[in-house]
Amino acid sequence: MRSVRDIAAPIVRAMNLDLVDVECAGQGARMLVRVFIDKSAGVTVDDCEKVHVSLGHALDLQDPIPHAYTLEVSSPGLDRPLKQRDDYLRSIGRLVNLKLKRPVDGQWRVVGRLTQVGDDSIAVTVKLGRREQTEHLLRLEWEAIAEGRLEVEF
Repeated sequence: MRSVRDIAAPIVRAMNLDLVDVECAGQGARMLVRVFIDKSAGVTVDDCEKVHVSLGHALDLQDPIPHAYTLEVSSPGLDRPLKQRDDYLRSIGRLVNLKLKRPVDGQWRVVGRLTQVGDDSIAVTVKLGRREQTEHLLRLEWEAIAEGRLEVEF
């Protein structure tokens, strides 16, 4: 049986969009399948509608979920979670908020500008001091990151 992600990925890619995540919540007829899409210029309601229609038809044909469910397609939001390496790659230059598995310099959270994404680690430029005039490049191994999100910038 193919998963919803396996079915959604080529459909989303064919529409020049990025598949960010697929979540399934609930069970039985109350199951909610959420598909999050993105693109560099931002996701429109039209993008969501096109993916919803195409993916809905594909899911009906391939039937990976043997009962009724509700399908939602949306953007991941301004403060979107960063789950995969590709999410981090797309976010280079953006402000990120990272929750750590263990403290670094006494801090469990790091907020800074994502500058590099490697195979083993990422680099974030953080501001130091009360007036935050000094910057420091902080390298974090993937294993040190519990979760990451984009920070909303105005």
